[in-house]
Amino acid sequence: MFWLVELLILGSAGVLLAQQTAEAPSKLAAEIARLEQLSGGVIGVAAVHLESGERVYHNRDMKFPMASTYKVPIAVQLLHRVDHGELALDSMIVLEPHDLSPGSGTISRLLDDPGVVLSVRNLLELMLLISDNSATDLMLELAGGPAEVNKRMAAINVEGLHIDRSTLKLIADYIGIRDLPAREDYSQDMFREKYKALSEAEREQAEAGFDNDSRDTSTPKAMANLLEKIWQKQILTEESSELLMDIMRRCETGEHRLKGILPPGTVVAHKTGTIGGTANDVGVIELPDDAGHVVTVVFVKESSLPVADRERAIAHVARAVYDYFLFRK
Repeated sequence: MFWLVELLILGSAGVLLAQQTAEAPSKLAAEIARLEQLSGGVIGVAAVHLESGERVYHNRDMKFPMASTYKVPIAVQLLHRVDHGELALDSMIVLEPHDLSPGSGTISRLLDDPGVVLSVRNLLELMLLISDNSATDLMLELAGGPAEVNKRMAAINVEGLHIDRSTLKLIADYIGIRDLPAREDYSQDMFREKYKALSEAEREQAEAGFDNDSRDTSTPKAMANLLEKIWQKQILTEESSELLMDIMRRCETGEHRLKGILPPGTVVAHKTGTIGGTANDVGVIELPDDAGHVVTVVFVKESSLPVADRERAIAHVARAVYDYFLFRK
């Protein structure tokens, strides 16, 4: 009789544990849905515990503008070419005035005087550390252009992520400039003049259509898949994989996003992106006490709130993900 009671108790405990295990991801998903309200827009999340393979998603198959997070797949294709001897990190690139792209970065300040020469590795670091758009467009060109990046994504079975434009073209489309000349005929002054010539209505119309543009978008699941493959060293050599993760650990943007409210000293290898109503941060969070690593993708789109509010939402999602996987150890 006692063995029967013991068996029933153990059986009940097993059922209860299974129910609790099943409920835990749904609780995190519910918390993410609640935090979505903080963003003032639509949020997409993918969280993958790399050691266990456990995954939690929110809007996993919805397309989101990548903004500057698209610099991660560009880096992957560039380093793939390096791994195959088609390109060298120490190759020197001469920068010309027409190589300048609008938006984030510092290269434009270097070109006050002629004669700027940077290595491929310098440009790669500028693209990922400070999100330099001029460096990005040079890296995209050296990677073979959008078509080659997309071919590489298909080859490694990353579905739902697509690159279509340079940052120059992407920003021009966002603000409503439709008649850019060939790159060799382009200048920053020309870009500014074209922007000034736009009416307020033209600018607003262009911005309003941006979130519905399927170009240069990714699903949360696709971006997480790419980051997982990078971390697992499945798609690049060990040297290139470690280089990419090292640069991303030193990222200088987004202090208030994934890292925002994590415990001080938490190691996060990540890349941010911002444009219009979009604010993103994607990367790998290292948990303490050998609890593992979590790929964390947080996309926000269609938000009318200030960037600081969107960053706060990203930070809270990251903390919810961090706590969930840490205490599930």
